[in-house]
Amino acid sequence: MKDIAIVGAGGFARETACLIRKINEQSPTWNLIGFFDSSLAKGTRLEYGPVLGNDEDLNAYDRELAVAIAIGSPKIVKRLAENLTNKRLSFPNLISPDVTLYDEQRLSLGRGNIICAQCLISTNVSLGNFNILNCHVIVGHDAQLGDCNALMPSVNISGGVHIGNENYFGVAAAVLPGLHIGNRTKIGANSTIFQKTRDDQTYIGNPAYIFTY
Repeated sequence: MKDIAIVGAGGFARETACLIRKINEQSPTWNLIGFFDSSLAKGTRLEYGPVLGNDEDLNAYDRELAVAIAIGSPKIVKRLAENLTNKRLSFPNLISPDVTLYDEQRLSLGRGNIICAQCLISTNVSLGNFNILNCHVIVGHDAQLGDCNALMPSVNISGGVHIGNENYFGVAAAVLPGLHIGNRTKIGANSTIFQKTRDDQTYIGNPAYIFTY
């Protein structure tokens, strides 16, 4: 088994610890050594292991270590992915054993993706790096996702959708077929995107429109 650590210590980090346990029940793969998080003191005990330090400690880690960045904020995930430069670190894709892959041979994955329980991924799908697909997410045929996107539970990405980088999709959000989602877009819970979005905007509603504060 290979040592793995989780970056983050919040709810999704603890869920990722559970995901690692589920993977090990199917095929013993990972030895979870603990968590790295800047908001908690080193030595703090969580249900699934100790806090071992922050990202500076991780960059100074002197042994081979797999790392899962388990934080729901695309902006923070991007920053951490860029700042963790230790050559001893690797970023595996973590996929729940109960995920449905229609055609694994036609699924393209980068690194550091976390795909949680009961997701469904269709054929000819491409995911870049450090994407989070929370439970029950559906990704349709020929969809493309860039990097550092966070899809909350029950998001539905229809076929032929192209998604850029650092986008956040709230619980049960949906994107209709063939649309383009650019970069740093926030889509509210239960919102449905029916036309191409603009970068750096927040969309809510069904159909969804730009929300102005």
